[in-house]
Amino acid sequence: MEHLKGALRTYTWGSRTLLADLRGTASPASTPEAELWFGAHPAAPSTIDGRGLDELIAADPRGALGERVVEKFGEQLPFLVKLLAAGAPLSLQAHPSKEQALAGFQREEDSGLDLHDPRRNYKDPNHKPELIVALTPFQALAGFRPFSRTAELLAVLDAPGLNRYTTMVDPEDEEASLRALFTTLISLPRKAAVALVEEVEQRAREVVQGELEEWMREVLTMYLELVEAYPGDIGALAALLLNYFNLQPGEALYLDAGQLHAYQHGLGVEIMANSDNVLRGGLTSKHVDVPELVRVLKFHALTSPRPETSTSETGEEFILPIEDFRLGRHRLAGEATLKVNTDGPAIVLCTDGEAIGSGQCVLRPGEAVWIPASDPRPEFRAREGGQAELFYASV
Repeated sequence: MEHLKGALRTYTWGSRTLLADLRGTASPASTPEAELWFGAHPAAPSTIDGRGLDELIAADPRGALGERVVEKFGEQLPFLVKLLAAGAPLSLQAHPSKEQALAGFQREEDSGLDLHDPRRNYKDPNHKPELIVALTPFQALAGFRPFSRTAELLAVLDAPGLNRYTTMVDPEDEEASLRALFTTLISLPRKAAVALVEEVEQRAREVVQGELEEWMREVLTMYLELVEAYPGDIGALAALLLNYFNLQPGEALYLDAGQLHAYQHGLGVEIMANSDNVLRGGLTSKHVDVPELVRVLKFHALTSPRPETSTSETGEEFILPIEDFRLGRHRLAGEATLKVNTDGPAIVLCTDGEAIGSGQCVLRPGEAVWIPASDPRPEFRAREGGQAELFYASV
């Protein structure tokens, strides 16, 4: 078991305070701090004593990962853990399935597009299902809202320019309706898109002043925040079709391949398959590829992306429909201990208090340890008289 130094990512949507306050560093930070990566993705591997975790795994894959993981996933860590700090809305995006990622990666490799080219969609041949667990109040757009509910919202909004497109859909066929409306809006020419975004903005400002169901008020308020952050961006209109969630600490969302989403604000622990593949449709200054995004999207309504959990003496584990990763959230105090009992690799991340691991390893907020498969299985407890929150990630 060794301390794992996270790789800090400073994207423009990051927060200057959320990660800094968690880790006890200078706040506000000098630059937006968006993500802290704990894993072995080659784009930004974590390090142990200056050596990349990807390099250490490559030197002894069976010792690091264990026979079971190598046989199932090959000689690479199949998951990536992040602290995600959104100070501004993230892009409207989705991630590919394994088959789509393999094909897309090979296609871009064959075209000669450099791996670091900003136009690159597929940075690796892997899928990217993901789980986000809130550490602070966390706002997110996730999955298409049932079309019947969206039709209610658009009727209340009653924007003439938008009504012209809603009359084209068949409300009896939800998937076809969502596909038609989304692809029509996201593909509008720039001039028409800007005019429609502004028209809907004006109507939203009028409507939120009146009597509204609370969920509609939340969605329209979100829309106004998006157009303020990204003026004229058609991604804000597309976001009107998505479920809006205001997660409280400990609550989570799970998103599989092809599910459209856009995180808005807040701090959370995120775990995903070991991938950096993102297809964007707007709300960003990065590369946008609408045809490829539409190709990977699933257009069925996602009524509840909240995962089920199983409980233990110290916390809970999120029940997920994949094998690449699992995640548990644990609160330790007094004599309570967290026992790492997997036969594969694990990463343990501290998000609150102080924890003591076997061998007197100390973990503070924002710090993590790497536990290779060949290591003895350690235990963790809170420092005497205190408490700690730990996230335990494994395969």
